[in-house]
Amino acid sequence: MDSQKTDRREFLKRSAAVAGGLTLGAAEPALGQAVAPVPANILGTDELVGYGDRSRFVTSERIPHGGRASPDTFGLDFHIATPLQDSVGVVTPSSLHYMGTTRGSYVPDINPAEHRLMIHGMVERPLVFTMEEIKRLPSVTRMHFIECAGNRSNRRHTTVQETHGMTSNAEWTGVLLSTLLEEAGVQDDADWIVAEGVEEVKGASSIPMTKAMDDVLICYGMNGEDVRPQQGFPLRMLAPGFEGIFNVKWLRRIKVVDRYYMTYNDYGHLTQDPVNAALGYQIGPKSVITHPSGGQQLPGKGFYEVSGLAWSGGGRVDRVEVTTDGGLTWTDAKLRGTAQPMAHTRFTFEWDWDGSACELQSRCIDEIGQVQPSRAQVAEFWNQPPDQPPRVRGQDNSIQPWRVDSDGSIHNAIA
Repeated sequence: MDSQKTDRREFLKRSAAVAGGLTLGAAEPALGQAVAPVPANILGTDELVGYGDRSRFVTSERIPHGGRASPDTFGLDFHIATPLQDSVGVVTPSSLHYMGTTRGSYVPDINPAEHRLMIHGMVERPLVFTMEEIKRLPSVTRMHFIECAGNRSNRRHTTVQETHGMTSNAEWTGVLLSTLLEEAGVQDDADWIVAEGVEEVKGASSIPMTKAMDDVLICYGMNGEDVRPQQGFPLRMLAPGFEGIFNVKWLRRIKVVDRYYMTYNDYGHLTQDPVNAALGYQIGPKSVITHPSGGQQLPGKGFYEVSGLAWSGGGRVDRVEVTTDGGLTWTDAKLRGTAQPMAHTRFTFEWDWDGSACELQSRCIDEIGQVQPSRAQVAEFWNQPPDQPPRVRGQDNSIQPWRVDSDGSIHNAIA
């Protein structure tokens, strides 16, 4: 044992020397010795202090989504997609979180000291909160995804960033909306709320009171820091599991009402019956393989860990199944970590590729038993031929197929 320990020490010493003596070079020089110049490949303090930069070798970035430049000629921001193909774990970094806007928007520059949130309408006590007052209230921290209803694949998309990049997952901190509504005193006949943000088009959404009093968050924190400006700084609404347009950014006003109001945001998202709205606004069970996925290259046959993300507006992900033969046979994948309600869940699948052409798919089953449908099932539901893109009103949570060619290249398998 002693000889093994000695050999290990000598190995570590030699390794340090081969590495360029970085550790030794950082030590205090002896009296009379010259200080060696800092090697060119060491990061300077500018990148390490203040707000730290990532490595220059990491190039993952967001891209404009939906065929619109962002910002456009007039400086308006449109949809910007998350690079899911580079994701690990389940948390989307704040700087890579997707951005969705209400038909184009300037990102407002809001001084939090001057920002106010008003709650009024059918309440006993209309209230106006400062940011300081909101942060004094009992807080919660929860992991939740947000997804745009336009997050769907088509035959023109080549990468998972293009097919599914309009969803992201973050740790959100804030106050339950129910806390604020109880403070204001909601009247008995109030069945809806209308939330409004500081957008050029005055973005607003109608949400059933049952949802508002359940799990809706008023967020000022994101991934351990303030919410980013593109994500609604200093205050945004988060309606877990509901499609993205209901997660109002730059939140400034909540009106409690007794009926459904068709706002600018609600055009094309109409579900006026409060009972049906709970499901109509909800993101269905969904999953996508992020590696290997479109545009990636397998170096050759052999072992690979297939990895992807699953989520559902109906609650926790219960299971994920993976097929490597285009849906003929399905096998349970492994869920990594503990699945959280209305949050991305990482899944993996051990795959020994024999080098022949095949098709990879995944499907999600959530805790209330909903199963992610195939594209053929979605097309049949909407009375579309299976070889045609399904015309889906609202969300499209159909299975995404990836074709693996014998040369290891990965392609979108939608016909």
